[in-house]
Amino acid sequence: MRLPADVRMVEVGPRDGLQNEAKAVPAAVKIALIERLSDAGLNAVEAGAFVSPKWIPQMADSAAVLAGLRRRPGVRYPVLVPNMRGFEAARAAGAEEIAIFAAASETFSRRNTNCSIAESFERFAPVVAAAKREGTAVRGYVSCVVDCPYEGAIAPAAVADVARRLIELGCYEVSLGETIGTATPGRVQAMLAAVMEGVPREKLAVHLHDTYGQALANLMAALEFGIAVADSSVAGLGGCPYAKGAAGNVASEDVLYLLNGLGIRTGVDLEKLAAVGRFISDELGREPASKVARALAAKAAA
Repeated sequence: MRLPADVRMVEVGPRDGLQNEAKAVPAAVKIALIERLSDAGLNAVEAGAFVSPKWIPQMADSAAVLAGLRRRPGVRYPVLVPNMRGFEAARAAGAEEIAIFAAASETFSRRNTNCSIAESFERFAPVVAAAKREGTAVRGYVSCVVDCPYEGAIAPAAVADVARRLIELGCYEVSLGETIGTATPGRVQAMLAAVMEGVPREKLAVHLHDTYGQALANLMAALEFGIAVADSSVAGLGGCPYAKGAAGNVASEDVLYLLNGLGIRTGVDLEKLAAVGRFISDELGREPASKVARALAAKAAA
């Protein structure tokens, strides 16, 4: 399989990256983060989530973030919604794209969304139907595509079934989430092989975590299978609030450095992206998790 010539990077830092932060991040900072990310060349930036503030308090100001955002032409700003109530709130706030999230693990589904996999699809059906009527794009997520923090290894066939059902429901793309960062390249490719039996590769993305330091290797494995969309989080922000011990998402700076080295086009500027990572890391009072960002900073200081 030839590597893709172009890869679309989907930036999840402002939502998936910040949702697990204990310290409240002001809406103004989130807006600045999103705008700087789009200015760096990213054309898909998750802007928030319309979920219960009881469970994810960091996302309680998503409507204010959308209201204050200076939207850049050609950039998508998807928001996560769990149900019709979330969808209606998102649309009222001006969201033009939403994302829904399922799991390939029954236990994870029940602990994350308090319902079974089958029940989650019952919740999604009216959401997607309403989105279609209103011309709102819908992206799908699948959690635990290799391992689950409760069940252990997940059968590739189970992942394939959930991904196929999301596409059949009406999602234009499904992001395959390696939620706890324990996967290795061979297992990622075995999962992808199963999923691609029912879903075309051009409708698939990968969403990788780096708990065991395998995220870039797993991304390379996905690229070898022709996957041309990769989720990532600036400065390596985030983790799963329902997966204890899971490290952050793979850092956008590290992903971009790899893609640049392979000659794969993204349209994203590495220096600008690293600057965004430093901005949000300074706001959070810590160093970026990105090795590339740290190396660039050390080089600049030398």
